[in-house]
Amino acid sequence: MAETCPKSPLEANIVRILRNEIKYQSEYAPYQQPVTQYKSFTVQDHPGEQWITMRGKFGDDEEIKIEVTMFDGYEVVPKPGDDDSGEDVRLHISLLVDISKGDDSEDLEFICSAWPDCLEVQNVYILRRDKKLARPYMGPDIRKLNSNFQKRLGEFLEARGINDELSFFLHDYMMNKDRAELVGWLKNVKCFVEKIE
Repeated sequence: MAETCPKSPLEANIVRILRNEIKYQSEYAPYQQPVTQYKSFTVQDHPGEQWITMRGKFGDDEEIKIEVTMFDGYEVVPKPGDDDSGEDVRLHISLLVDISKGDDSEDLEFICSAWPDCLEVQNVYILRRDKKLARPYMGPDIRKLNSNFQKRLGEFLEARGINDELSFFLHDYMMNKDRAELVGWLKNVKCFVEKIE
C-alpha cells in the first residue's frame, strides 16, 4: 500500500516520528492476540475503547456479566526489597459485576476494585431490570462493614470465579490491551497527518 507523502517538512517530521514510535512500541513490547476465554468466562474486547466485557454462568440459572475498565487509577507504594528508598505504583482497574437469576426481575450488582494481587468489593446493590429508579441506593461501603459479612461476600464471588486470580488475569490482559490501543492510536494519528493537504 503506497503512503501519501506529507506536503510540508513539519508533516514529514511528524510522520517519521510516529512511524519510529510505532516500530519501537511494536518491537519493544509486542502486542499479543487477546484471549477470548478465561476459565468459564468469555472475554469480549472492544478495540478502540477503554473496557472489555466478560460473560459467564453459574449453576443453572445465574448469568454473570463483568464490565472492566482499563487502568483507571493507582496508589503509590514502597518499592519491594531491602532498600526502603524509592516508590512504585500499584495500578487499579474498576469492575462492575452483574449477577442475574434470568427471571427479568433484579440483578445483584457489585462495584469492585481489581489490584494486581487482590480483588476488593466496594459496594453491592440491587439493580432493577426495569431501571425505573434513576438513582438506586448504592448500599454502604462494604469495606466498612462487619468483617464476617465481607468474608461471606468474598466467598459468594469466589464460587463464581470472581476472585484474586481474576484480578491478576485482568492486569495482564489490560497491559496487553494498553499496548495495542497505543499502537492503534499512533497509527490513526499517522494516517490523519498523511491525509492533510
